[in-house]
Parts: sequence; C-alpha cells; structure tokens
Amino acid sequence: MIPSVLPTYNRAKLNFVKGEGSWLIEADGRRFLDLGSGIAVNALGHAHPALVQALTDQAQKLWHVSNLYEIPQQQALADKLVAATFADTVFFTNSGTESCELAVKMARKYWYDKGQPDRTDIIAFSGSFHGRSSAGIAAAGSEKMTKGFGPLLPGFVHLDWGDHDALHAAITDTTAAILIEPVQGEGGIRPLPDQCLKGLRALCDEKGILLILDEVQCGMGRTGRLFAHEWAGITPDIMMVAKGIGGGFPLGAVLATEDAASGMTAGTHGSTYGGNPLGCAVGCAVMDHVSDPAFLENVNRIAGHLRQKLEGLVAAHPDVFEGVRGSGLMIGLKCKVAPADVVQAGYAAQVITVPAADNVVRLLPPLNLTEDEVAEALTRLDAAASLAAKPA
Repeated sequence: MIPSVLPTYNRAKLNFVKGEGSWLIEADGRRFLDLGSGIAVNALGHAHPALVQALTDQAQKLWHVSNLYEIPQQQALADKLVAATFADTVFFTNSGTESCELAVKMARKYWYDKGQPDRTDIIAFSGSFHGRSSAGIAAAGSEKMTKGFGPLLPGFVHLDWGDHDALHAAITDTTAAILIEPVQGEGGIRPLPDQCLKGLRALCDEKGILLILDEVQCGMGRTGRLFAHEWAGITPDIMMVAKGIGGGFPLGAVLATEDAASGMTAGTHGSTYGGNPLGCAVGCAVMDHVSDPAFLENVNRIAGHLRQKLEGLVAAHPDVFEGVRGSGLMIGLKCKVAPADVVQAGYAAQVITVPAADNVVRLLPPLNLTEDEVAEALTRLDAAASLAAKPA
C-alpha cells in the first residue's frame, strides 16, 4: 500500500522536533549538529531570534493578499536586493525551481521582443541541477533527472562542464543564453574558477547573449560574498536565488537587469504566493544580516578555520576521504567510500551532512557557525569517518 506521503524520498528515520542555532533536537532528545542547514536553506541556523521576530510580527498583521495589490514588505526586500547587487528589478517566487522557470521564460521573451523568436536555445552543463520542474530537468539533462518524464521541454544544449572548445562551438544564431551555477551543489561542490566565469561573461558580451547564473545554493553569503559571482568581479544578466534568502521560510527570487527583464511586462508571468508579506518580512531580516560586511567577513574567517580542520580530517582518514573542495561554507568532502555511508555514519555520530554527486559529501552549515561548533563538528565527523571506514 502506498503511504499517505508520496514515497519519492528515502527518508532517514529521524524526527526532529526543535532547532536551536546549529543544532537539531530529535524527538528522543538527542542533539545533532546540523552541517546541512536543510540543504543550504537555514542560513542563520534554526529559530534565529531576528527571523522569529520578523515572522511573528508580520503574522499578527497580514499573511497574504496576492500580487493584485502592492505589498510593502515585497517592495522593501526588492529595494534591498537591488541596492546590494547588479540587479535593477526582482520577481519573487516560492522556490529555486520556480526561479528557474522564470529565468528561462525571461531569456526567451527577451529575444522574442527583439524580433528574434528563433533564438531560444539555452546552453547548460553536465552535473548541473536547476530544480525538478519541466524546465529544470530539461536544463540539467541527466538521465537521473529526466528518465520517464518525456517528452522534455526543448531548447537546451548540454555540454560537458569545463569544455571550453565545445562551448564556443555550441553558440549559434539560435542561442539565447548560457545557464550555469558558479558553484555546483548537487553536482558535487564544483566551483567554477574565477577566470572561467570572467571568460563566460566576456563570451556572452562578445556574442550578444544573456548570462544566467543559478545561485540558488551558492548565494546569500554561502561562499563568503553575498553572491558567489562577486569573487570573479563580474555580473550576470539574470540570476536565480532561493534557499538561504528566506532563512527557512519558502522564498525565491529572480534578479535581472532592466534590459534582460524588458520583455516581462504585465501579464507575462505571475505567482499566487510569490512575494507574500510573511516570506518577504523574513527575507528582509535575512538580508539585513547576510549583506553586512562584518557578517560576511566572519563567514570567511570561520570557513577558513573549518577548511583547515577538514584537511586534517582527510589526512587522518585516507581510506575514507581523498580531498576537500568548495568555497566559503559550501564545502565538499570527496570520498573513497560511498557518500551515503558517510552520511549514515554521521547519523550515528549525531552530525548531519548531505550527499552529492561525484562521490562527495556536502557540508553546508549555518553561516553563523561558531569556532566551538567547528571543534565539535570535527569530533563528530572524525567519529563518523571511523564508522564509515572500509573493512580491513
């Protein structure tokens, strides 16, 4: 018999009933150090006082009115994002998947309005993850994502990650945009080198096509800058955002330049819940924290400290790990054993990690992780590694 919750997840037998900062409390009272943050969502940890206050204050006033009316909290968050980024305008969604849908529509509508309706192809890359909607799985293109869900949305060109020659050869008169994650998350914490991101921006400028960045997982302070592309000193035309922007409340956004968004006029897109007062009130509180230069400086400091300790962990367990990679507090442990075994061993050691492709375990802790929590993380990861070690 099928369970009442559709069984599309192989869920761990854990029931968390409370969260406090970087900690999750199981129903039986055990305390787990959360190095997953709900897959990079809980940017400020669990039950952060400022987010609780923002949500509570707004909940006592107004929850929902729809986008048929002005929403002051939405305007406030849009203004904060525009002031802090390349963007001239913002559309709010409920998730990264919805952000992908709009980014694709926006790029294609841009060329339609410029009298080039055949310019619909979007170049994407192996190992990518852009959500699980029709556009998202078509953009990723992997068999794992697409098998059984055809026919797929057409208009996506898939290239190997890092194949520069193939990229140049793939651009034609029907190319609308290039879509890429500055740091692949699901693909195994693979940062795109700064020089490659600079090269992509230059190529898009040269060919007159749009650059779409997916910063759903790597954005909102995760890499030590507000957005990961800032490290390369470039800007996109369109950017997908979600996860950390709501600090745990379902919220996403598409940021764009005025030119890239020029085709999106009244009636071309919508969302019933997107940009609701509750989500945007929390989003404003998140932005006030993660956009603070002092906060980001501390993210970099803690990230450097954690990275150094993880290098020691890898050296201590050469039969389990082969390296550390990533950017900021978006870290991957490359494994010699199955990542699922390391994650499972972590449950026994009461530490939460997240599996990814390319034999990687992800560490995506809250951005306000403390030095004491780093020390505790290493103790528990060391115990997990010992449990996951290959038999002698």
